Amino acid sequence: MKTATIFHQGREKLAAVIEEGKLIDLALAQSLKKGTYQVPGTMLEAAAEGSYFWKEIKDVTAWVLEQHVTECLYPWNEVKFQAPIPKPVKNIICAGKNYTEHALEMGSANDIPADPIIFTKAPTTVIGPEENIHPHAGVTGEADYEGEIAVIIGKKGRDIKEGEAGNHIFGFTLLNDVTARDLQTRHKQFFLGKSLDTFCPMGPVVVSPDELDGKNIGLKTYVNGELRQQTSTSKMIFSIEKLIEIISRGMTLEPGDIIATGTPAGVGKGFSPARYLCSGDEIVIQGEGIGELRNKVRE
Repeated sequence: MKTATIFHQGREKLAAVIEEGKLIDLALAQSLKKGTYQVPGTMLEAAAEGSYFWKEIKDVTAWVLEQHVTECLYPWNEVKFQAPIPKPVKNIICAGKNYTEHALEMGSANDIPADPIIFTKAPTTVIGPEENIHPHAGVTGEADYEGEIAVIIGKKGRDIKEGEAGNHIFGFTLLNDVTARDLQTRHKQFFLGKSLDTFCPMGPVVVSPDELDGKNIGLKTYVNGELRQQTSTSKMIFSIEKLIEIISRGMTLEPGDIIATGTPAGVGKGFSPARYLCSGDEIVIQGEGIGELRNKVRE
């Protein structure tokens, strides 16, 4: 099951993605069905409901399709996809150098972490699909892309064991951890280099964990049509479940928290010479079973 935050007829709505190019307005569908379930107004509220949300929207989606109800169906070209959890998002927690080949391209074997490298991005970085990335030319000359699989937390928890981590996942989406490499180097800690406005495109949909195996999601990143990154989550140093276990040690993860699970080799800085983003560049991140996240650098 896939759901998305869309903007349609002047307001944000939750929609179910039923097939390529077609959506169901969930609140309208439930109203037509005259069901008792109250569809959440936001993805953040949906995440708090967790598996109960997925169960209920599967039911209403099945009803729409079985009864051939068309009043609540929209083609994609009539709506604007938003970031799944639009501003203000909650925590954006990121894992650095979580693929061996990326750690090597950024340094040497000494850069392969024995423990996860964890940092955060400011909530003001978030933008949705098709929105423009600001190049911030007066601030950085080394803007770089990082295609990633992101996890949205559903069930609240602390001290979560690896074997129980799957119960706390609301769903999967795509994220571009855009990074100002010069700021990242200059300030040592990653926060400023990761947190310029528009430096966290997300979307386009959230996929339920029962539909997608987080242990083996294919991931590709293209820049101007050129394949730059290609991997699978099976190649992570620290699995999604292990990241959740480690991050939640002594710290409560709440519904709507976002964990970006790391980027593979092929970032701009990894080339010689480096191939940083330029105005007009288009970055497309593809996630197997998720879709594609497409953004351009503003000219």
